[in-house]
Amino acid sequence: MKHRQPDPISADPEPGEALGITPHPSVVPTGSRVLLLNATFEPLAVVTAKRAVVLMLTGKAECVEAALDEVFHSENLTVPAPSVMRLSRYVRVPYRRAVPMTRAGVLRRDSRRCGYCGKRADTIDHVVPRSRGGTHSWENCVAACRTCNSRKADRMLAELGWSLEFVPRAPDRAAGGILVLAVEPLPAWEPWLGVAA
Repeated sequence: MKHRQPDPISADPEPGEALGITPHPSVVPTGSRVLLLNATFEPLAVVTAKRAVVLMLTGKAECVEAALDEVFHSENLTVPAPSVMRLSRYVRVPYRRAVPMTRAGVLRRDSRRCGYCGKRADTIDHVVPRSRGGTHSWENCVAACRTCNSRKADRMLAELGWSLEFVPRAPDRAAGGILVLAVEPLPAWEPWLGVAA
């Protein structure tokens, strides 16, 4: 029987309380997001700031980039709130065939530009409307501004005389592709993400 190594990302439940670490109430919400990198600096996961501090205090990760002017306090310890962290040991990640499709992922893939007019997009649209048999997939969804989304409604592009400047497709599985397309990345993460889509 093989001995299973504990997962450094999902260690003991709520050890922050045991260590006496609490966020500075006016600065760092415990649910703040932190980019967690593998030991090889590849994006691995997004964790809460509280979880990230616990990983750092237990020696399982190190802070690569701290959030500006944000700290966690204990009775006799002040820890900078991390924005990007790196695991001390390499964690093997199982291969995932498909990148899960999310609204944030479509917006990021399309650089928040409307697929119809090129203006800033804040929503997504099904190219072939679902009411007409269109699928909720990477290949049938594009970022869209509210004006174009409203005007298009449940019509086909040919009915409006519209066209897309690109063919929507699923993003590559490049470093950060799966991770970042699932959440809205923070500006501090950009140097670590590379081309995610």
